[in-house]
Amino acid sequence: MPEIFEKTKCLIIGSGPAGYTAAIYAARADMKPVLYQGIQPGGQLTITTEIENFPGYPNGISGIEMMEDLKKQAERFGADIRWGSVVKVDFSKRPFVIHTDDNKIIHADSVIIATGASAKWLGIPSENKFSGYGVSACAVCDGFFYKGKVVAVVGGGDTAAEEATYLSKLCKKVYLVHRRDELRASKAMQNKVLNTANIEVIWNNLPQEIVGTEEEFTKAVTGIILKNTKTGKESKLDIDGVFIAIGHNPNSELFVGQIELHDNGYIKTEPGSTKTSVEGVFAAGDIQDYYYRQAITAAGSGCMAAIEAERLLSSEK
Repeated sequence: MPEIFEKTKCLIIGSGPAGYTAAIYAARADMKPVLYQGIQPGGQLTITTEIENFPGYPNGISGIEMMEDLKKQAERFGADIRWGSVVKVDFSKRPFVIHTDDNKIIHADSVIIATGASAKWLGIPSENKFSGYGVSACAVCDGFFYKGKVVAVVGGGDTAAEEATYLSKLCKKVYLVHRRDELRASKAMQNKVLNTANIEVIWNNLPQEIVGTEEEFTKAVTGIILKNTKTGKESKLDIDGVFIAIGHNPNSELFVGQIELHDNGYIKTEPGSTKTSVEGVFAAGDIQDYYYRQAITAAGSGCMAAIEAERLLSSEK
């Protein structure tokens, strides 16, 4: 199949709140943006059953519905939103050269990267089965649904300690399940966890299975099966929800050697900006944000990226 060449003022790689918001702003600025949605159109929010902390939705909304709304809004202003993924980039000179999985080579005057980050999971089958029905990777996003309930957080680093501390303000009881006999979190975070009355650390245990009701309209987590890493003994913990907090992986493999990354793999941007180490390449959303990781902050940075891209191109005319 012959390669197809295209030219665009602005190419957006990835969707989700950052990518779609960038597309809305870029389209309204008459940049005629092209957006490739990637392997998970809409990003991580599409596996979130209910979003209640995004402004403008007083009754909440499902992640899938919200992302579809943002997509339609971008298309309304003329954004060209496509299925498929970018497979190769060359940021060595402008226009940038982008290869896609549908055999296109796109020359782009500017690029906005919004590929996000993916939560690390335990890898047990029941984890996927109850995703959105008692299994979550974001306490700030979903903690409210467990107000007054009993939950478990799995992990031992700063992320797990932060999630447990946040949930302790909402939940009746929080179990922090860790596979070792000491936490990897910073001393300050460890002190918070160990001195919070309704947080109980379960040492030397690994989740084996998440259990619950599986009927279509009443699917819910009721417990977790743990295995002691020293004795091999299994036990069941009765809980209402599980928060997996073993970290995130930035989806930045495509950009290794092309732009500057942090040691943890996230894209480096100038403080207070979405500008990367390459002029004309911008990064928005979770791909450059390992602190907030919220839909609203991702959308905000998508707006910033589009404005910065438009201003750069305008200044070069």
